Amino acid sequence: MNISVVIPLLNEQDSLNELHDWIAKVMQSNHFSYEIIFIDDGSTDNSWQTIEALVTKDSNVKGIRFFKNYGKSQALHAGFKKTKGDVIITMDADLQDNPEEIPELYNMIVNDQLDLVSGWKKKRYDSVITKNLPSKLFNWAARKTSGVKLHDFNCGLKAYSKDVVKSINVYGEMHRYIPVLAKNEGFVKIGEKVVQHQARKYGKTKFGMERFINGFLDLITIWFISRFGKRPMHFFGALGALMLFIGFVFALYLGIDKIFVNPTGRLITQRPQFYISLTTMIIGSQFFVAGFLGEIILRSKKDKNRYTIKKKLNL
Repeated sequence: MNISVVIPLLNEQDSLNELHDWIAKVMQSNHFSYEIIFIDDGSTDNSWQTIEALVTKDSNVKGIRFFKNYGKSQALHAGFKKTKGDVIITMDADLQDNPEEIPELYNMIVNDQLDLVSGWKKKRYDSVITKNLPSKLFNWAARKTSGVKLHDFNCGLKAYSKDVVKSINVYGEMHRYIPVLAKNEGFVKIGEKVVQHQARKYGKTKFGMERFINGFLDLITIWFISRFGKRPMHFFGALGALMLFIGFVFALYLGIDKIFVNPTGRLITQRPQFYISLTTMIIGSQFFVAGFLGEIILRSKKDKNRYTIKKKLNL
C-alpha cells in the first residue's frame, strides 16, 4: 500500500463526506493504493454515523471510535498502530488542510528519502491575536529548545515514513512535537513544505488559548526528555551533588567555627547557616532519590497511552 491517511477528529460531521471525496479524488488521479483511517475522538454529533456510511460505501475507509475524548495524541497513536502504507499522511478533518498536497508530500518521502515532512502554513486564515501571534512565539521557542528547524510544529498536515510512526510513542499532548520525538529516535532527515491553508468551512475550532499554555509546558517536558530522558540520574544526580556540596560546606564551616574559633558562642542550632546546611542536604538527598526512581521507571516503563476503543470498522 502506498499511502495511509490518518485523520483524528472531534465533532466534524459536516466536513467528513467532502473531505473523503476530495482525498479519494486525489488518490485515484495519482493511481495511489491507499487507506483512510478516521479516528473519532469521542464525538457527540453524528461523526461516527458518517464514518460508518463511508466505510460501507468505500472499502478504503476504516474507522476507530473512542469511548470518550482522549485527545489528538492518543487518536494519532491509535491510527499509527493500524496503518499499512509505506507513507503515512496526517491531516485535520476540518478542511483547512488541502489533500492536493498529498502527492508532493509522498514524493518527498519516497524520492527524496526523507523520514518526515512537516507542513508550513505560511499564509494562515486564522485570528492574528488568538492564533497567529501565539503560534509564532510558540514555534520560535520550540525551534530554540529542540534544535529542529521547522516554522510550523503544530501543522496537522505531515508525512512520515512507516518506520517513523512505528517507532515513536505519541502520548499526552505530544502530537505538537512529533518531529522532535522522531529526531530523538534517530530520524534526522526532516523536511518542510509550504502548504496551502484554508479558512474553516464548517463549525468552529476545538482549541482555545489554553493549548498554547499547555504547549509551552509540554515544550519543557520534551526538552527535558530530549536531554535527560534516557539518563535521568545525570540531571537529578548533578543537582543533588551540588546541593549536598553546599550543605557540606556550611556544615564544615559551622563545625570549624564552633570548635576552633568561637567555642563559647551561640549554639550551632541558633545560627541560620545550620538551617541552610540542613535544607540543602535534605533537598540534595531528594534529588538523588528522584534520579534513582527515574532510572528504575525508565527500565520498567510501559506504554504511556491510555484510551479505550469502542468500535473498529474495516480494520
